[in-house]
Amino acid sequence: MKKSTIWTLIITMILTFVGLIALQARYVRINAEMIENQFNENVQRSLFQTVSLVEENEALEYLGQTLEGTDYSDGKNKLLSMDAQNIRLKSNIDSMAKNPKLTPDQLNRPNIRLSTRHGKATIEETSHYLQEKFQQNFSRSKTILDQAVFRWLRETDQKEINERVNFQELNGILERIFLNNGVKLPFYYSIVDKQGKIIYNCHKEIQQDDENTNNNVYTQKLFPFEESNQTAYLQVIFPTKQNFILSSMTLLLPSIALITVILIIFIVAIIIIFRQKKLNNMKNDFVNNMTHEFKTPISTISLASQMLQDPGVGKTPETLKHISNVIRDETKRLSYQVEKVLQMAIFEKEKSTLKLNEIEINSLITDIIGNFSLKVTSKGGKIDSKLKATRDVALIDEVHFTNVIFNLMDNALKYCDKPLLLSIETWNEKDNLLISIEDNGIGINKEDLKRIFEKFYRVSTGNLHNVKGFGLGLAYVKKIVTEHRGSIKVESELNIGTKFTITIPTLKNYEL
Repeated sequence: MKKSTIWTLIITMILTFVGLIALQARYVRINAEMIENQFNENVQRSLFQTVSLVEENEALEYLGQTLEGTDYSDGKNKLLSMDAQNIRLKSNIDSMAKNPKLTPDQLNRPNIRLSTRHGKATIEETSHYLQEKFQQNFSRSKTILDQAVFRWLRETDQKEINERVNFQELNGILERIFLNNGVKLPFYYSIVDKQGKIIYNCHKEIQQDDENTNNNVYTQKLFPFEESNQTAYLQVIFPTKQNFILSSMTLLLPSIALITVILIIFIVAIIIIFRQKKLNNMKNDFVNNMTHEFKTPISTISLASQMLQDPGVGKTPETLKHISNVIRDETKRLSYQVEKVLQMAIFEKEKSTLKLNEIEINSLITDIIGNFSLKVTSKGGKIDSKLKATRDVALIDEVHFTNVIFNLMDNALKYCDKPLLLSIETWNEKDNLLISIEDNGIGINKEDLKRIFEKFYRVSTGNLHNVKGFGLGLAYVKKIVTEHRGSIKVESELNIGTKFTITIPTLKNYEL
């Protein structure tokens, strides 16, 4: 996949997610506003119904006291429904219209009969007479009611708000009306004047200047249809309003969780794409290096075989010996490179099959140094060994562990631009055996130092063909050491040298 294609895909996915998140955020905001607006409408409607009921109850109470001396302030009468109170008041008014002089206990159903005492001899005349009588009585009753209403308006303007409203009963009215309108949240209410001074507060701990409650305060004027010098306002606070709005949006949680999961998958996919891209580049470098590494010995062998077939070349014993040595050396070199490539199969397995045996590490390293010293001394180098470990027996796979030590020593020789001074040391720490291999080579910079154990990775100088390799050596070393229940760390400075330290458990620690 081309780099431009990857970036186009990433930018497209980012823009898609930004748009999706923006739409989701807008939907959440609109949904929250709708829930809050509906809640506000229910509360405002409930408050208006409350103050209307308080005003009607006051009017009914005064008229009841005027018409029949009934005290409507009694709690039982106070909580009568509006229809029941209106029917009761209408009945009293009708009785007064029929006979204003009678008391309520003396009211009886009127008897209509023909009588010549009134000088009316026909039904029509009698009916006309009774209608005029009713109109006179109704006019007289209306005058009484008008006077009662006038006195009520005049007296209420002089009364304090606590004389007109029963604050204790107001709480029950609010609860009932809120419940009827679907508002089930806990609330606190207070009565304030025009200046905002508290006249009554149902909850002493709630202060109006509290920043958390100011956003949830709903206000409604008491007795909204009258103009009075004693204007008061009913204020209601819902302390759990925000929690209610959030809890009403729980249906959005699955979509938010789904977007979060998709976003995580997207990020992981991008990381994998870049890793695969990097691995692909490393594999391409590996193929290029492998081709170059194989090309030289194959060409040499091919040339040697042509010399054997060429009749112009003398077939003296010295010539044949030289050609056979060339073929042998190049075949060994080719076999070594093939073995390096076959090490790739190790990385495809989660765990290699190791043949563990009790091996003395000091003796193993001594043998490796003996075989490798010829290469070092031929280039003017020197190997210094300090095998100080007293407990050097460990369970290891001799073949693989030998390759580990050999690879580290071979890298030290490859990446050294002066006579190599190679120092190998062993010692014990607790129940572990430590092996250090230190050189005076070109060193490794900090950027490469973090990645040298990655498969196919090579430091910058490794891209030049004056240093051969596939980028598998240190990855192979890391894997084998780890499978021996050990660890490896590296310290390096440019132009000074590099030091690898291997830690593996001794035989006693391994058994534990």
